[in-house]
Amino acid sequence: MSYGDAMSGRVRSEERRAEIVRAALEVIAERGYRGASLAAVAERVGLTQQGLLHHFPTKDALLVAVLEERDQWDAVPDGRWRVELLASLVEYNAMRPAIIQTFSALLGESVTEGHPARAYFTERYARVRESMADVLRAEYGDRLPNGLTPERTAPLLVAVMDGLQYQWLLDPESVDMPGAFRDFLAMLGEK
Repeated sequence: MSYGDAMSGRVRSEERRAEIVRAALEVIAERGYRGASLAAVAERVGLTQQGLLHHFPTKDALLVAVLEERDQWDAVPDGRWRVELLASLVEYNAMRPAIIQTFSALLGESVTEGHPARAYFTERYARVRESMADVLRAEYGDRLPNGLTPERTAPLLVAVMDGLQYQWLLDPESVDMPGAFRDFLAMLGEK
C-alpha cells in the first residue's frame, strides 16, 4: 500500500468517524443517552452495528467523542475567552438548539451515579469555572464591581449560562437567552 493510499484511507476513516459523531449527536438529542442505541446511530449512517464498533468500540467511547466534538465548536482560536465573547457564545448557542439540547440532556443524565459522562462533566466544569475566573480577572481584576472575587463569581456565571439554556429550550418564545445573559453581564458591571 502506498503512502497516498494510506493517507486517503485515514481521511475516509476520519470523515466516517465525524459522520458517526454527528449522527450520535442527533440520536442523543432525540432520545437521551440512555435511550440512544449504537444500532440507531449505525442505522442513521448506513452501517451495521459491527461496522460502527470498528470506529467506536463502546457506546461510552462514542459519547466521549460526541462531548469532545461539542467542546471543539465552542473553542476560541487563541484559547482566551473575554467577557464580550461570552455574550457572542450565548447568541451562537441560540442558533443551534439541537446541540444545546444534546448537551443539556447529557448533563442532566450525568448527575446520576455511574453515568459514563459524569467524570467528563465534573472535570469540564472544574476547567470552565477556572477559565471563567480567568476571564473575569482579566476584565475586572481581583474584585468585580459587585465586590465578589472572580473565583466566587465564576460558578454563578456558568450557572446563568447553563440555566438560561434550560429555560430557553423549554420555552424559546418567552426566554431571550442572549438578552438575559447581557442583563446578567450588566449586573456584574459590564457596560
